[in-house]
Amino acid sequence: MNQKLLDLLSRNSLIFVISLSFALLSMSATQAAESELRISPQALQKQLDQFVILDARPASDYLVSHIPGALNFPVADTYAHKATNGKIIEPQAMQAKLRSLGISVNQPVVVYDQGQLLDAARLFWALEVYGLNQVKLLNQGFAGWQKAQLATDATLPKVTPSDYVTNIQSNRLATRFTTLLASKNPNQIIIDARPEDAYLGKVSSAKRYGHILSAINIPASHNLTQDNDLSNLQSLAELKSLYQAIPHTSKVIIYCAIGRISSTNYLALRELGYDVANYDASWNEWGNDDLLPITSYANLAP
Repeated sequence: MNQKLLDLLSRNSLIFVISLSFALLSMSATQAAESELRISPQALQKQLDQFVILDARPASDYLVSHIPGALNFPVADTYAHKATNGKIIEPQAMQAKLRSLGISVNQPVVVYDQGQLLDAARLFWALEVYGLNQVKLLNQGFAGWQKAQLATDATLPKVTPSDYVTNIQSNRLATRFTTLLASKNPNQIIIDARPEDAYLGKVSSAKRYGHILSAINIPASHNLTQDNDLSNLQSLAELKSLYQAIPHTSKVIIYCAIGRISSTNYLALRELGYDVANYDASWNEWGNDDLLPITSYANLAP
C-alpha cells in the first residue's frame, strides 16, 4: 500500500473519529437540554439549598405542611383575575410578588403542586414569561415527596426582598392577535390542549363550539402518566413520539380554556426544544368572540 493511500486512510479515519465525537457530544448536549426542566423528589432533596422552591398550592395547604424552605406562590396568583379568564398576572403585580419572595431573574427555581402537575406547570410558564431562566418542575409534586418519605416542614422561611425588575419574554406568551396570525400561517402550529370532546365541539366553556382555525388536538393529559394521586411527565422518548409530527422549525402556540392545562404541553415542548408560547386567555376569549375564526360544530351545541 503506497504512502498516499495510507495518508488518505489516516485522514479519513481522523475525520470519522472527529465527526463521531461531535455527534456524541451533540447527542449528550441535546439530552441534557431536554431533561433539565424536571427534577425528581430524590434529586431535589439532595440539593435543597441550591434552589428557591415555590409551592403552587393554596396557602391553606402550604401552611399545614410543605417542602422545607419552600415559599408559597399559589397558582391563583398567576392570573390577573383569579382564573376567571386565564389572563396572566399583570407586570406590576408580578414584580411585587417576585420581590416579596426574594426572587431574581437568574436564580434557580423549582415549582411544585400537590401532584397533578397542572398548577405547577402553569406557574412554571408564568415565571418563564417574566424572565426567570432557570426554572424546573418537581415531577410527582408534593404527593411524590411525601410518598418518598422525605422531610416536610410547617415553618415560614425568612425572606430578604429582591430588586427584581419586570422582564417580559413575549415569545412565551401568545395573544389573540398572535394566535390569529398563526392560524393563517402554514409555518406556525396551533395545538388545542383541551380534551377531544371540547376540540370536536361536543362541549364548550364558551358560547361557541369547536376549535381555533387550523388547530390540531393534543390533549394535555397525553403529556402525563397517572399513578393514583401522582402524575409523572412522560419520558422524553414518549414526548418525542407524541410530538413527532410537529416540525422543530415551526413556532408553536398552545391553548386550552384558560391557559392552565395547556401549560403541561408548553412544558413538554420546552423540554423538547421547541419555540412555544402559551395563549393565556385561550378558548374562553376566542370562543366568545364572534369575529375570530373557528372550525365550528354549532350543530352539536345544546
